[in-house]
Amino acid sequence: MTHPLSFDDLQAILYQGLVSLPDSRKPSPNTRYTIQDAALGAFGIFFTQSPSFLEYQRQLQANKGRNNAHTLFGVTKIPCDNHIRTLLDPIVPSHFDPVFVEVFGRLAQHHLFDSFRVLGDQLLVALDGTTYFSSQAIQCSNCLTRQLSNGHTLYYHSAITPVVVCPGRSQVIALPPEYIMPQDGHDKQDCEQMAGKRWIQTHAETFTPYQVTLLGDDLYSKQPLCALALANGFNFILVCKPDSHPKLYERIAFWQANAGLTTCERRHWNGRFTEVSLYRSLNDVLLLDGKEPLSVNWFEITVVNAKTGEQLYHNSFITNHRVTAENVAAVAQAGRGRWKIENENNNVLKTKGYHVEHNFGHGQQYLAAVMLSLNLLAFLFHTVLEWSDDTYALLRQVLARRQTFFEDIRALMRYMVFDSWQHLMAFMIRGLELESRLESQPVPKLDTS
Repeated sequence: MTHPLSFDDLQAILYQGLVSLPDSRKPSPNTRYTIQDAALGAFGIFFTQSPSFLEYQRQLQANKGRNNAHTLFGVTKIPCDNHIRTLLDPIVPSHFDPVFVEVFGRLAQHHLFDSFRVLGDQLLVALDGTTYFSSQAIQCSNCLTRQLSNGHTLYYHSAITPVVVCPGRSQVIALPPEYIMPQDGHDKQDCEQMAGKRWIQTHAETFTPYQVTLLGDDLYSKQPLCALALANGFNFILVCKPDSHPKLYERIAFWQANAGLTTCERRHWNGRFTEVSLYRSLNDVLLLDGKEPLSVNWFEITVVNAKTGEQLYHNSFITNHRVTAENVAAVAQAGRGRWKIENENNNVLKTKGYHVEHNFGHGQQYLAAVMLSLNLLAFLFHTVLEWSDDTYALLRQVLARRQTFFEDIRALMRYMVFDSWQHLMAFMIRGLELESRLESQPVPKLDTS
């Protein structure tokens, strides 16, 4: 199997992205650690899902004269946790965006998104906000605030974490996040809608050539954001609730009363019983009243148990894609793919070992956001390796549980030093006696002394 993006390729992309990180320190001959070492050290913690990774590597360096932080991640000198926090705190997290973009571009170059395309040739990108830090005591200048019912103030950090999704696929591909934090020149507290608009404007030039349809919940289905998406070359399929769009649903009610809605149904055996999906749709309906209202296409899906009549699912959406009886099921399936950002991205980051809500360091400026960006990159790299590295994919398949895989990684790297990531994978393949299942060349022998 050809490896379009190996671990070394991903590391090279990361190194290139870290070269331009700013260093706010004054030049000094006493400077021990580079900004790059701090970033790579933090990345190693997230990639191995081991908060004690750097401490273990310091012990290996003392005992064996070398360590995995250097051989696998390129850390020249291992900084302590406080040095990492101090060095990374002033760095604006958007400095890491080019790494996400470059990985996306390389995946597209090797046609790894071809199987993700739907609705002709569309790539689905889901937008959703998530909170990654909260405290009633710890705060910084970039914290958001919320007044609690007990009179206390909650300080928290949130971000939009966009991902490429596809119905029927478990993997998602992380894209550059957009942080919800105080903005220069704005008195109002930043919010998810404003962050969504910034993401659209910032990344339109990069992603619209790939024919992208944005997915999002009801928060995004407001005319200013929809119009901005269209003006910047994006398509959209967004949840649209009646309570949030009374004028739109007045028009839908009128056309329903005058038999103006298109209706159809589809039946599907899910392995246990027959599901009936009922669709209603209406094209060219105005989203608002007033000047220059946006014309959108609306559709609704209701899924019921064919035998019992029990409602299994119901939702409604707006889109700029033309909706017909022939394609409404496919458009609805694409719209429902939005929930993969919760199931396959945010929930994985919070509950499957990445500890995205853990306080790895809050700092006084951007540290919490920088840590999230590095954590997202670690998640992205593992996803890409599962796609493009047959050795890695085989190990994940055999070990099955994500937790088991990372437990093995942590244990091996605590006690042994590997010459490279490929040597670590080779050692695990041999230990599990999986050589015969690899189609590639024989796994090289390994010295882990």
